[in-house]
Amino acid sequence: MRAHLKKAGLVGILFFLTYLFYFYASFIHSPAAHRKAIDYNDGLKSQLDKIQNTLQKLAQLIEAQEITHKKAEPPLTKAKPQIKTKKLYPNSLLFAKWGDGLSLEEQREAQGLYEIYGYNAFLSNRLPLNRELPDTRPVKCLTKDYPEDLPSLAVIVIYLNEALSIIKRAIRSIIDRTPRHLLKEIILVDDYSTNNDLGGMLQEYINEIHKERPGLIKKVRHQKQMGLSQARISGWKHATADAVAVLDAHIEATEGWAEPLLARIKEDRTVVVSPVFDKVHFDDLHVERYYSFAQGFDWALWCIYEAFSPEWYNMLDESQPGKSPSLMGIFVADRVFLGEIGALDGGMTVYGGENVELGVHVWLCGGSIEVVPCSRIAHIERSHKPYALDLTVHMKRNALRVAETWFDQYKNNVLIAWNLPLQDHGIDVGDISEREQLKKKLKCKPFKWYLESVYPSLEMWDNILAYGTLKNSLSVKFCLDQGPVPGTIPVLYECNYQQPQHCYYNTEGQIIIGGIRSHTYNNNWCLVDPGSSSTPLLQDCKLARSQNLHMLWDFKQGGVIKNRSTKRCLEIARGRTLFYQLILQHCSGQSWSFEHVI
Repeated sequence: MRAHLKKAGLVGILFFLTYLFYFYASFIHSPAAHRKAIDYNDGLKSQLDKIQNTLQKLAQLIEAQEITHKKAEPPLTKAKPQIKTKKLYPNSLLFAKWGDGLSLEEQREAQGLYEIYGYNAFLSNRLPLNRELPDTRPVKCLTKDYPEDLPSLAVIVIYLNEALSIIKRAIRSIIDRTPRHLLKEIILVDDYSTNNDLGGMLQEYINEIHKERPGLIKKVRHQKQMGLSQARISGWKHATADAVAVLDAHIEATEGWAEPLLARIKEDRTVVVSPVFDKVHFDDLHVERYYSFAQGFDWALWCIYEAFSPEWYNMLDESQPGKSPSLMGIFVADRVFLGEIGALDGGMTVYGGENVELGVHVWLCGGSIEVVPCSRIAHIERSHKPYALDLTVHMKRNALRVAETWFDQYKNNVLIAWNLPLQDHGIDVGDISEREQLKKKLKCKPFKWYLESVYPSLEMWDNILAYGTLKNSLSVKFCLDQGPVPGTIPVLYECNYQQPQHCYYNTEGQIIIGGIRSHTYNNNWCLVDPGSSSTPLLQDCKLARSQNLHMLWDFKQGGVIKNRSTKRCLEIARGRTLFYQLILQHCSGQSWSFEHVI
């Protein structure tokens, strides 16, 4: 900038001196000047020579400064090179797509917080609490009008060792995006968090809110960790509004989220409704729109997304609510009705299955469940959860409790899904007598009705005869395994009892290898005798049936496995490496045994 100013000044001087030069020149060449100043001619010529020399020197000076300026400053089109900071955690999922330009100290802080929370708390601490979110509602939702006299709402926010900024942002979004006349209370339920900042610092924020909305927020704190189900029950018990919304703390409410849910409850108090969850990515916290789906589960009671019924799609209107077999944990219900049907099961521990329990027993005991696409909640999908190092222990126990309570004879399917024996599995599911009394009191329907009327795509698994690992008596340390590439060639592999080694034999004579799917629309891998070679194959069971492949086998526990069409047996033999391998050959009497037999 200085160089440009200097150049402009010199140009101005040059312009002035040039004007002066031409003034003198015109003066001395005019007749009047010549007559009046004949005696000064020699002096004037001397002065003009000096001015001309000065102009030449100034021109040379300007040219020299332009050259110097060009050398000193690079062209504007070339950006200055940025110094790249070394990545301290190149294998961390947090930094796979985020974090360029952070200092080493910032990287350490971000990674440390990520390991605690399972999401980017470092970034969350730097985002506005009232940040804008994309409007992901279907277009028709924007034209809908809702009654003013909707049920009042209590929002229950459950948390355990969440980042403070995440909880504050959830609270702020609920207040800002819920109509004031509808939001009666926010109930924070702390399931025995140990983070220091969730004490005084959170209370300071609540005090600020109370200046704006006195008494809006209530706090409930457990004196020991009691799990998600009991935390939701605690919030429900403290609620006084007409309806309760049960939310996680790692969410952000979006514009217009509450009205569609409350309007549906106003129409039918026995409907339990869920918003659609948009995904907040754990690394950079950006929001990804999710399509509207129903919420279901598999026989291990892990949650999955499901397609709505064909009737919903035939409406060609994505704004309409759709029936759902179950819930994923976030829901809104009439507060009194929720109590009438027994709320959630307080006997569930820590994490998992409580949402399925609620979903199933709502349907069985007089209510229904819907997903409402016009309501959207932005929900962080953690990379890991803080409740326990191994959640499968709690998930398995809770799943068995739900099965024992509600699934009647189909409870065996949950045991099969977890590869447990039907008798003496050794897992204490707690006292279910209270829930059994509730079933009788409410005259709840049998689970078979649920499978036929609500969730027909869930396989009944009523034809399984044996399941678990499958071993040959010649080498009991090795198990039949789906192989490194599912759907090609099965192998013998050292027993690890994981899903690739889970096998099933059913009444049709099929041997399914590599786990069994819970839904009718999924495909399993069946053992097939190709007939043309001695190597057994795996083939899609539906395809094998349609093409009449040799997929049916005769088997009895401790006996041979014999193909019904080719009459060859599945056996093992030592190969060139002296290790056993699977072959198909004339039966020599080798025996096989499943881990569990029904």
